[in-house]
Amino acid sequence: MFTACFTFVVILFGASVTSNDAGLSVPDWPTSFGYLVKVPHLVGGVRFEWSHRMVAGSLVVLTLAIAAWTYFVERRPWLRKLALAALGTVVAQAILGGMTVLYLQPPAVSTAHAAVAQTFFCIAVCIAVFTGRKWVEEVPQIEHDTRRPTLFTLTLLSVFVLYVQLILGGMFRHRGMSWWPHVVHAAIVALVLTWTAIRALSVYSKIEAVRRPAILMLTLLITQLCLGFAAFLTRVAWGKDSVQPEFPMVISTVAHVGVGALLLATTVVLAIQVWRHVPVAFAEHIAGTERTPQTA
Repeated sequence: MFTACFTFVVILFGASVTSNDAGLSVPDWPTSFGYLVKVPHLVGGVRFEWSHRMVAGSLVVLTLAIAAWTYFVERRPWLRKLALAALGTVVAQAILGGMTVLYLQPPAVSTAHAAVAQTFFCIAVCIAVFTGRKWVEEVPQIEHDTRRPTLFTLTLLSVFVLYVQLILGGMFRHRGMSWWPHVVHAAIVALVLTWTAIRALSVYSKIEAVRRPAILMLTLLITQLCLGFAAFLTRVAWGKDSVQPEFPMVISTVAHVGVGALLLATTVVLAIQVWRHVPVAFAEHIAGTERTPQTA
């Protein structure tokens, strides 16, 4: 849980670097002005970029500890593999961060850096869920889903459209694309996530593990839309001629990125809980095998 929360802090630090146009304030990598550990003069954009590197480096150490701990004490093989995947993801994230500096922030690489960061955040949250006492000890409430599309399909679609939105937003923030695809796709995200939340709350509200993330997802969606509107006003409509980012521009975009990360992680958790408590394909397979002998 601590690592998941710390990852969220790292994402906020990274968003502050982009929002303050401080991405190349430290021009070398993996060193900082030629040093590995020496603290530079924290002036201008250096304080944002260097601080981001320090907290990101601490996250690598935390993830290494979790991967080693999980590998030696966890009995579930799939969870050990997930912990190793987390380690691989955070290393890839560090390499992408270095590439953004060495290749002078190409939009595709910078966007991949942002997308992998939020992917790691989702993995960290999932590990926290899977190692929690409630997940280990609870007996799942099973309710079969016979609707089309199924709730599990809707949750997967929700995760997909959020990833597309993350990529579009990253390309816009790193000046690789205009703003309008990100804004137009936001309407699609709102439609799909609202559909998913309404289905979950109207049909499976008695299952707490489904109800709680569905409510949180809907709440975060509304908050994210408001923050996105604020970020658009401050950065695109009002601040397009600003010489340097002003405080309203910075705070709105950092908050927008942070809530977006929470929204994606919450949707992933909802998909996992729906998969656990509302099985679909397996239930249909069992029903089919039971009907076959009777028909014969």
